[in-house]
Amino acid sequence: MLEAPVGEDGSLRGEDAKLVTLARATRARTGAAQGAAVRDTDGRTYAAASVALPSLRLSALQVAVAMAISSGAPGLEAAVVLSAGAEADPAGAAAVADLTPSAPVYAVDERGRVSG
Repeated sequence: MLEAPVGEDGSLRGEDAKLVTLARATRARTGAAQGAAVRDTDGRTYAAASVALPSLRLSALQVAVAMAISSGAPGLEAAVVLSAGAEADPAGAAAVADLTPSAPVYAVDERGRVSG
């Protein structure tokens, strides 16, 4: 994983901070356990919330990657997954790596601070 462009307060900076804002807003709007956002190599962003239905369970990052792929994204530049405990999302990270192995995946807490 690449070193995060992290400020002194532990939060992401620059374009990656925008991903945190999108993930936070999506999570808040839906009341989901996770919010995520990805930026593709064309600069487009995709935000998603986790899905927890009896017949379908997807992490927010899996949904965001699926949205990017279904929109024709050629690759990903970065990804953020936001949750209360800033938990890693192995399934979502694997989906990011399937599309772009070098794309960083940042797990952040509700304040936008990078875990680890």
